[in-house]
Formats: sequence, C-alpha cells, structure tokens
Amino acid sequence: MRDKRSDGRPDGIADYTGPAGGWGALKAVAVSLKAQQIVVRGGQTLLKSNQPDGFDCPSCAWPDPKHTSSFEFCENGAKAVAWESTAKTIGADFFAAHSVFDIWQQSDHWIEDQGRVTEPLRYNAATDHYEVVSWDEAMRGIGAGLAAVPDPNQAEFYTSGRCSNEAAFLFQLFVRMYGTNNFPDCSNMCHEATSVGLPKSIGIGKGTVSLEDFDHADLILSIGHNPGTNHPRMMATLREVSKRGGKIIVFNPLKERSLERFESPQSVVEMATMSATPIASSYYQVKVGGDAAALKGIAKALVALDEGAKASGGEPALDHAFIAEHTAGLDDYIADLATTEWADIERSSGLSRTDLEEVALAYSKSKAAICCYGMGVTQHRTGTTNVQQIANLLLLRGNMGKPGAGICPLRGHSNVQGDRTVGITERPMPMLLDNMRDVFGFEPPREHGHSVVESIAAMRDGKAKAIVCLGGNLAIASSDPQACAEGFRNLDLAVHITTKLNRTMLLMAKSTYILPCLGRTELDMQATGQQAVTVEDSMSMVHASRGFLMPPGENVKSEIWIVGEIAKATFAAKGRAPIAIDWDAYVGDYSLIRDKIEAVFPAFADYNARIRKPGGFHLPNSAAMREWKTDSGKANFIVTQGVEKDESAGDPTVLRLTTLRAHDQYNTTVYSLDDRYRGVFGRRDILFMNERDMARLGHKEGDVVDIATALQFARPDRVVQKLMLVRYALPDGCVASYYPETQPLIALEDHDPQSFTPSYKSIPVTVRPAAADMGSDRGVVRAGIVGQKSKIDA
Repeated sequence: MRDKRSDGRPDGIADYTGPAGGWGALKAVAVSLKAQQIVVRGGQTLLKSNQPDGFDCPSCAWPDPKHTSSFEFCENGAKAVAWESTAKTIGADFFAAHSVFDIWQQSDHWIEDQGRVTEPLRYNAATDHYEVVSWDEAMRGIGAGLAAVPDPNQAEFYTSGRCSNEAAFLFQLFVRMYGTNNFPDCSNMCHEATSVGLPKSIGIGKGTVSLEDFDHADLILSIGHNPGTNHPRMMATLREVSKRGGKIIVFNPLKERSLERFESPQSVVEMATMSATPIASSYYQVKVGGDAAALKGIAKALVALDEGAKASGGEPALDHAFIAEHTAGLDDYIADLATTEWADIERSSGLSRTDLEEVALAYSKSKAAICCYGMGVTQHRTGTTNVQQIANLLLLRGNMGKPGAGICPLRGHSNVQGDRTVGITERPMPMLLDNMRDVFGFEPPREHGHSVVESIAAMRDGKAKAIVCLGGNLAIASSDPQACAEGFRNLDLAVHITTKLNRTMLLMAKSTYILPCLGRTELDMQATGQQAVTVEDSMSMVHASRGFLMPPGENVKSEIWIVGEIAKATFAAKGRAPIAIDWDAYVGDYSLIRDKIEAVFPAFADYNARIRKPGGFHLPNSAAMREWKTDSGKANFIVTQGVEKDESAGDPTVLRLTTLRAHDQYNTTVYSLDDRYRGVFGRRDILFMNERDMARLGHKEGDVVDIATALQFARPDRVVQKLMLVRYALPDGCVASYYPETQPLIALEDHDPQSFTPSYKSIPVTVRPAAADMGSDRGVVRAGIVGQKSKIDA
C-alpha cells in the first residue's frame, strides 16, 4: 500500500528547514487562541502566566527566572493555557446528544476539543449516556461506593502532575486515613527512575541544580530529551549558554530542530533578521536504548585520560580530592569499566569509540558541567541504572554541589515533583508516616502500595474494586491499554476529577462519575475569600499560583473542595471517621493546609510567609550542599555490569521503537494533528525510519505498514495497524512513532524492575506490510487505542 504525492513525499509530509521558535511559534500561539475562541482574553491571560502575581503555567515544570520579563510563556505553554481557558463548554445538552459509544468513535483530539466539563456527571448504563447529577447525589454515590470496598487496598487513588501541593496533600491525608498507600501517580510513568535511582547515588531523588547554575556552567550534557516541544522555556536558557561560548553536547536518537538552532521570539534582532542561535556544539545520535553504553564509554575514556595524565604528569581528568572526601565505590566502578569492552559499547550505543573519547576530552576540560536528561533516559527497562550512570559520570569530576554543576532531571508536568514532595508516594518513608501520625493523630498504613503498573494489574486481575483519578488520562497514558480497558471495566466505581473529557472516562465501571474542577487560570473563591495554591518546579522552587478568570460554570469546583467532600462522604458512609478532621476548614482556607504541610515536612518552615515573596522559596537540597543522605554517608558510584542486552538475538528484522510526542501535544493531550519541526502536518499515523533500513527491509517512504511487538510479551493484538513510513535521520535499527497511539505495543510487564516505569522508549518491534483490519474486538483501532463496544451492544 502507498500514500504519496506527485512530488515524491507522502501527503502531509514536508521538509522543515527553519529553526525552532521564531515567527512559526508566534503564529502557532495565535492559531491556538483563535481555535479556542479566546483571542482577546487569551492574550490577557498569557501575560499573567508564570508571573509572581499570576498563575503557574499548567504545562511543563521549567522554573521561572528571578527577574521575570513581561512574557514568561512559550509556544506550548500558550497552547496549554488556551486549551484550559477555552470558551468552549459541554454540559447536559452535549451528553444528551452523544452516547458514550458515539463519543468513543471520535479521535482523542476531538474528544478533548469539545470544551470544559461544567456539571457533575454519572453514567447511565441503561441509556449509554452520561447524565447531569447534583453534587450531593454524586458525593453520596461516591462515598457509598468507597465505603463498600471490602479492603482499602482494593481501591486505587491516581494523581496527575497538574494538581497543586495543597490538593495533593489533602488527597494523601484522606487516602491514608481511608487505609491504603495505593498512590499510582504520573511520576510512575516518567521520572520514577530518578526518584528511585538518585537516592541510592546521592541521597535525594531530585535534581541538584538551580536555574542560576546554568549561568556558570561551561558544559551542558543534554541526554534523551526534546526541549523545544516538552519544555520550550528551557530554550532561552540553552540559547544564553551557547551565546556566551558554553558547549552543549547532545545525545539523542533523533535530530530535533530545537537542539540544533533556535530563534528567540523575544529577540528583536533574531526576529527582524530571521537569524537563529546554534544550540548543540556536538550532536551524537545514540541508538535507542544505548544511553548507558554511551555513558560508560565516556567514563571509560575519562579514566583512561586520567591514567595517561598521571603517567605524564599532566592535569588529572578526575577530581581526586572530591572523590576521596565525598564518594564511595570508585574501585568497583573502575573495575567494571575496565571489563566492559569497547566493541560492546560501540555496538550498544551506536557511537564510535572516537566519538565518545571526544566527549570525554571536552568533559575533562570543563570547569563546571550540568547533565540534563529526560524521559529518553528514564523510560527504559534500564531507566534506574541509566540515571545512576549519569550520576557516576558527574561524580568522577566533582560536578555536584558547586556553582554551575549538577544533575538536572527534566520533569514533565508542572507539579509532578511537588505532588511527590508532599506525600503522593506508594513507597512512603517511615519518617513521613511517623509525622502524619504525630500531626493528625492516626496510624497510617505502613505497607507499600501500588504504582501505576501495579494498579492496572490489580484492576485487570479483578483485585481492585474502585479508582479515584485526581486529573489525568490514566488508561491512555499508561502502557498496555488492552489491560487498562479490561481493568476499568472490572471496577465497581470509577471517579474522574477533571477539566475536560478524555478517553479514560469512556471506559465504564459499574458506577462512573465525572467531577468538573477549576483550572490553574481560574479564580478560586472559598469561605475566606480568594485562594492561592502552590507548586514546585523541577528545580525545587515552591511558589504561589493565583488564577483570575471566572470559572466556566457555577458547578465547577476546586480540586481541594472536591477532595474534602469525597472524604466527608466516604467517612460518613462508613459510619465513623478514624479521627476528627475539619475538612470544611481546610477547604475554606488553604493556608491551613499549608500549616499542616509545614508540620509534616519541616523543609516547608514559614510556608505561608515565604510564598508571599515573589518567586517563592527554594527547598533545601542535601546533595547540592554535599551532604549525602545515603547508607554509606557518601555519594555512591553504583555499578551496572556490562551494557544492555541486545534483545534481537541477532535478528536483523527486529527494530527498536521509541515513542514520541508531537510538537502540538502535551502528554496525552493533542492540540492539533501537526508536528511542525518534524515536517508532519494534519496526521499522526506515522512511523519514522531511516532510508537505509527502509531499503534493507524492502520498504519505501509512503508505504503503509503494521508494527508488532517482537520477542517477549508478543501476542496477536499487540499490533498497531496502518502507519505510514516517513524517512527521518535515525540510527540504524531504530524507528520512532507517536505516543499514545503506540501504547498497545508495550506489555504491562515490560518495565524497569526497580522503578516500575514502562519501557515507552525502547520497544523491540517488527515492521510488515499492512494487513486487513483486525477489527475492534481483537485489535487496535482509532490510531492505536483498543476499541470499546457500547454497553447496549455488548
């Protein structure tokens, strides 16, 4: 099958030759505001984004500079704000006109683009429609449903990174009083490898750098991320590093335009002259899954440089004083590097020894280096050890706890780090539970709860009875939507707290509710007046966020109000509460919640006073102060033997697939069907492959193919059908396609054994000519999402 234009490129595919940013970004912002019918109001709203007296952008977690400009938003942040503050709304009329089956047939983009949900809803299985209910009815039903669950550990409580510190803290208080630590969280699917891996290395599961450190770094190692799409405000920082002569060395399987050159929309000169700033000084296209091998190669070459310098009397390549005072485990680490063969490193990384020695030489000459990494590092079966290899490399030259140096995990969603800080964790530390007990007077559960993977497995296997989702699109964001769909349908109760409709809400439990909540941009009025919430960015800055737009309807409530009402209804249905909690007081005055956060977490001392300072405050970071809260009392070199195993077993037809976001996308939210920087317009049914692999496998650009999971976890429906091949500069043996369309290829069991992070970025697949449609009963329909029959038709 073929799909090509007369000029040789397939329909919707065009070479993109411009830089990232520039006039294209400004045009995209204007188009987004117009599409959401908020051209005037949207422009005014954006001026409040990431400002000290405004709201925190609901998109990425990149920090705000101390001295903000008038424009502290980026293209994709503007899209997120427009998407949330849209003038489009849906209520009783919409749901009366559209059955769940009818809505399911639409694209994910269409479903979310209908607008803001404005009324609480309950699913009616007899008619296959959602119907408006009162808040009182909804809460009685939800409270009764949660109270009826036989064992608290049979209920799951999911959180998205969009919720505030206050909402997350109140949620975990309610859930631990309810009796479980089942906290599947969006962090489980992105940076859990950081949260699990770094404490063993440096004693804290967060990055160690501040935004100001980028002013002092002379080398940035950028590994496995695409800032132009996923955190575009970072581009201004990288541009400044480049302009002052700092080196930026990139490791990424795809050539991403934002890492090549950037035209700043805030630079009059660049916009007037249509010029751009080069970003990467060197760009290495590492093979999918080859990050750890590349890192080992750099470290091995660095040790060799140090040994050579020692023999010749030259400048050492390692920081021996730092290593002696602050680290443990160097000898075992160097021994492992010595036994790791260059041939294995080159094969696994796809890079030459010469390439990696060049990087080691540049690194040895730097005075202060930062390593930034994203989900291209963490979303692998080896995600945790990948993160630890980055820490090892930084420790070799003392690049922890000094200006301009450190580790920088690029968190995705705006408050995913804050949620974890205030207690959303399925693996709570004893100190957290002890403090909860002492502050609130109850004994919280001590056993570890469920992560996302474990929650979906429990739902699939019929062991879970209920779920409450505080934001998010869990069934579509998670791996293995086949298991997710089965799991949601097994539940007695599903509750979705949301701003918009999404596909997870179309997977019906026996009783399903949708509860509309405020967005970040909106005015939050409670009993004591206007409220502010707080968020934590990816560099541990905590600051206030105040919305100002009128809510889209009088029945749209704050997340905190909804959590408080669910707690009251649940404990009322149980007949008693384990302790007396004045939920109404917390809902009426969020500063009271912050007082309790401070009581449980001493790092938040003077919380309410400090958030009144523009820009907020910085949470202490032990590793940044060279205090190592590890078992050894030092920063640890952690050994991972060898390199990642080649799962293809020499089969040349097995390729490594990495999943991607398009430029007009954030998480599972698809703003449009364009991916401008990759030259894709109006479609998402794409499989990127280099021309050498196309020729080797007997394909051509424009061919329509199916991709199937190879090797482990293969099964008949682990296939995504009818993707069009598009040529793209990728390493040999590697392919790429969009998330979440390719989620069905990833088995629930295909995850990092330490962090339980799904292996979204390294999936063994085979590619074959497209076959006849497998049908909605067995296969993947609507661009990769498992179909659902109407309850009427089932």
